[in-house]
Amino acid sequence: MTEKKKAQIRLADGTVLEGWSFGYDGPCDGEVVFSTAMVGYPESLTDPSYSGQILCVTYPLIGNYGVPEEGADENGISINFESEKIWVRGLIISDYSENFSHWNAVKSLDSWLKEQKIPGIYGIDTRELTKILREKGSMLGMIVPEGVEKDFPVADPNLENQIAIVSTDRVIEYGSGEKTVVLVDCGVKHNILRCFVERGVRVVRVPWDYDFNTLEYDGLFISNGPGNPAFCNVTVANIRKAMKAGKPIFGICMGNQLLSMAAGASTFKLKYGHRSHNQPARMIGTGRCFITSQNHGFAVDDTRLGKDWEPWFVNMNDGTNEGIRHKSLPFRSVQFHPEASSGPTDTQFLFDEFISML
Repeated sequence: MTEKKKAQIRLADGTVLEGWSFGYDGPCDGEVVFSTAMVGYPESLTDPSYSGQILCVTYPLIGNYGVPEEGADENGISINFESEKIWVRGLIISDYSENFSHWNAVKSLDSWLKEQKIPGIYGIDTRELTKILREKGSMLGMIVPEGVEKDFPVADPNLENQIAIVSTDRVIEYGSGEKTVVLVDCGVKHNILRCFVERGVRVVRVPWDYDFNTLEYDGLFISNGPGNPAFCNVTVANIRKAMKAGKPIFGICMGNQLLSMAAGASTFKLKYGHRSHNQPARMIGTGRCFITSQNHGFAVDDTRLGKDWEPWFVNMNDGTNEGIRHKSLPFRSVQFHPEASSGPTDTQFLFDEFISML
């Protein structure tokens, strides 16, 4: 970057913040959300759970370690990213580092955003913006470079089925092994695929609305994903059918919400969501608390779970549900990311527990 071009963030409540444009020279709109993670912008930007959203990163310095090489391994899984493309609609940061330095970096964040046509803005007081979002809640907004005409109203991504946008449209197989897991792709992060393949499990990845009950498998996995779970009634119905077979079921993030809906619970939208690497989740009935990575805007109302179910984890910040489990059958899920990339991996043992049930 050489010449600086002004840009604005405009929020639905009338707030306007001025900064400088970087990345793709164009406007964008979406739901403005914030993440307090200190590292991992390549992983965050490629996380399908951010579909429809403009991401504000509170950590002040972004871009200093560049962007790693793209490409896939022998299983077709992305080497360094969480999917095949950037899913955020725009990026808001405080200080952009034009000069990057990292052994794995092959390009700058600015050039990567340009390639994928994702607008960015820097020079913003991201902590002040985060205070606004915490007090008023996540809201619609836009990034508008100087000289571009764009204003409200804009479409609300929460009124669109984001899961249908990010899910695969075909059945894909990964790895090999004696055990087979059907993975319902609601917007799966590739580190989930890596965790299964590295543990010698064959994975059959299917679209979000696919009737996987027609397949032979040893366990069912329901992935993370973006947006409102209310659009996934067909997935919930398929999960209920799978429960009758009694085979192990495990869900992460959106998977927790969909399994909970299949168990009789409802979901609700959080004021500003959980998006960070430092969410404390306590295992109910114990004194064990784990620091977890999360990315979701909806939560489970576990007071409406069926009598055969119980909450498994609880968020120590706001008391919201962080997981459920069946009292007697091998069905369970968590709202956080045990496989977090980037982020803490303290709860990866949950993958081992699930695989041991197969």
